[in-house]
Order: sequence, then C-alpha cells, then structure tokens
Amino acid sequence: MTKTFEKITDLQALVGQELGVSDWITIDQERINLFAEATGDRQWIHLDAARAAQGPFGTTIAHGFLTLSLLPEMTASAFSVKDTRMGVNYGLNKVRFPSPVPVNSKVRGRFKLVAYEPLEGGAQMTVEATMEREGGTKPVCVAESLSRRYW
Repeated sequence: MTKTFEKITDLQALVGQELGVSDWITIDQERINLFAEATGDRQWIHLDAARAAQGPFGTTIAHGFLTLSLLPEMTASAFSVKDTRMGVNYGLNKVRFPSPVPVNSKVRGRFKLVAYEPLEGGAQMTVEATMEREGGTKPVCVAESLSRRYW
C-alpha cells in the first residue's frame, strides 16, 4: 500500500527512516526478453533457457540493469508526495547486485530516506532502495538514488 505524504517538506524530518515498501513485481521471461531487445544485452544467461539450466543459477536470470530499471515503478507504489508536480532522476551514488533474480521471481523495494536537501521550489532526496526477492536471503539490488522533486 502506497504511503502518502502531504508535502515534500514533511520528508525532511524523516531522514534515516523508511518511506515505504513497494508492491511485488513478477519478473517473467517476457519482461527479460523485452529488456534484452531494448538494450541489446542478449547474453545467454538471460535468454537461453536450455543453456542457462546448465549454468551457475540453473535457469535464466534478469539483467541487473533490468532490476535497477524497476526503481520508478517500485517507488511509485511505495510512496507519493501530494504537493509535488514533477520529479526528475538526478543520478545514483552506489549500485550493487548482491544476488541474482531468477526468472519468475517476485521482487519489491524498500525505500529509506538517507538525505534531504531543500532546493528552490523543491528538494533533492537521496533514497536507499533495497530490492528483495520473495524467499531470498540477500537483496537483489541495493542502490542509492538521487531525485529532485518540485512543487
């Protein structure tokens, strides 16, 4: 369930706290195939089920960058801020992929506010996104995302 905040300025007091948890997203082979086509990354570990069955993970796995690209979808289902008219991706500080995402896995993100910096007409936020796989013991992606939101 999406956590809703009234004003972007309300978040300043929440540095160090979790802002929300996203819905689960299923990573099926079609999504992996479409990502491979869109990016040109057609490595067998992602696309060739027969070969991947003999590989280190026993099945095809999602691209790390596919997992990372789910940040906007996950963020939107985790939390929202009513008084913002737009937001822009400002970049990433750190990104790690501690464990793979096997095909047909469900993943979700947990979002913790690490820093808040007021800007003219808005704020820059640094949010630690920890993506987990249902039934997994390690995160599948940990990223420090910087965004700017404006009212």
